[in-house]
Amino acid sequence: MTEIIGPPPAFDPELAAAIALAKDRMPDFGEVLARVNDIGAVVNVLREKIADIMPAADPDLTRDGAFTVSERAVSADITLLLCLPNNASAPFGALYYIHGGGMITGNRYLGVSRMLEIAEELGVALVSVEYRLAPEHSHPAPVEDCYAGLVWTVEHADELGIDRDRVVVMGGSAGGGLAAATALMARDRGGPALLAQMLLCPMLDDRNDSYSAWQMAGVGMWDRAANQLGWTALLGEAQGGPDVSPYASPARARDLSGLPPAYLDVGSAETFRDETVEYAARIWQAGGVAELHVWPGGFHGFAGMVPQAALSQAASAAPEDWLRRIFEG
Repeated sequence: MTEIIGPPPAFDPELAAAIALAKDRMPDFGEVLARVNDIGAVVNVLREKIADIMPAADPDLTRDGAFTVSERAVSADITLLLCLPNNASAPFGALYYIHGGGMITGNRYLGVSRMLEIAEELGVALVSVEYRLAPEHSHPAPVEDCYAGLVWTVEHADELGIDRDRVVVMGGSAGGGLAAATALMARDRGGPALLAQMLLCPMLDDRNDSYSAWQMAGVGMWDRAANQLGWTALLGEAQGGPDVSPYASPARARDLSGLPPAYLDVGSAETFRDETVEYAARIWQAGGVAELHVWPGGFHGFAGMVPQAALSQAASAAPEDWLRRIFEG
């Protein structure tokens, strides 16, 4: 990147104090990468740090009996968390949820509490997939796990009470990238016909070379160094090169036609801003349907970290409103 890039956008005033506190609790990815050659060791440092600050999963995933919760091992590598609504008539729609974590951390419970709030409001099921993580399991293991879990869910739709024609694939951060890749895979393999895709601050482009990636280097949450770590863990030496699959890095896809309607959102003050905006634009250019929100002054993951902020409340309400329109179609 040789062009002149302006200073980072200012953080929303309500979010600024939170980002300073969060940065104090996270490792300096650039510094860790500079002194540790073993990427597995670097990932372990990150996992330990995140484990210390990660909010615990809600102990009552049933939400006072609103859901029947179970788990199903689809294979030796894939476990699905199944949350089926007790107050909705079958067949009901479903959110097929893919957790975030930079491709290197997280599990099927990460972010599920908020997803269950949405699912209860909409009267739909929530299915959360546990996929294998990098670097222990490089591409294509994570996306193949996500796709296999989706196929299993749709094949067992009648058993679960799910309407196979009303399944939305969704995820945030790395999960947003994997959701986009799963939608591409479903299109290309003639797989499940998805109702829609929801890509929240998605991790879409392994090249890590956008204006926003450089502009936010060393600033905010999940900066360019952290992003380099995640993509290198997933792709190894192939990261940034000419032969990366669009099922690993959806921004590499040459053709974005024929995809289900998409919701995309991102903060203006985060690494993934420009690749998210470009992905939405390319869906429109291919004749598709996309709704894009760029939240001014938002950093990566701001809505979950500072839920009381006015910007966070708006960013949390918009996806639910869009999903309601999609399901009520």
